[in-house]
Amino acid sequence: MKASCSDSLKDHFLLAMPGLDAGLFSGSITYICEHGEAGAMGLVINQPLDLTLIEIFDHLEIATAPGFTDRAVLAGGPVQIDHGFVLHPREERRWDSSLTVTDAIQLTTSQDILKAIAAKRGPEEFVITLGYAGWSAGQLEEEIAANSWLTLPADHGIIFDTPMEQRVSAAAAALGIDMNLLTTEAGHA
Repeated sequence: MKASCSDSLKDHFLLAMPGLDAGLFSGSITYICEHGEAGAMGLVINQPLDLTLIEIFDHLEIATAPGFTDRAVLAGGPVQIDHGFVLHPREERRWDSSLTVTDAIQLTTSQDILKAIAAKRGPEEFVITLGYAGWSAGQLEEEIAANSWLTLPADHGIIFDTPMEQRVSAAAAALGIDMNLLTTEAGHA
């Protein structure tokens, strides 16, 4: 099944259904950055690693400004787990390597944004992940048809303003669903 432009899940959330109960995707919310005929790419935005941003900066030898507030780095997905991805609101400033997701959101992979964030000259709102989630052509559509994911339009407030441990429940609430009440068993009338 090919995704047409009107079928694209770009700028949507994927909420893992209870049947998807193993590994990184268990209990996850994924923001889809790209989706088309070639497949899909997104970032899991609620699975913290045992790693902080200051530890990343230390490893990259990037100095932080006085009073820099540390944050958790997230596991963005199982692909390219040694590469960093910065999801942030789109701004006038240009970074060396950015993908415009929407008129409001960008995904940047270059170190210049990390240096700016460390110096408190970068975007104030951001999510940093190591790795991303990727699907080959038709794979995501098959997983949705198999009831592995709930989909809904993304809410940028959930990405940037909601604590990571509350992102799944906030997105589910937008659908009128309590994820704790869902089951893996199908009902029959």
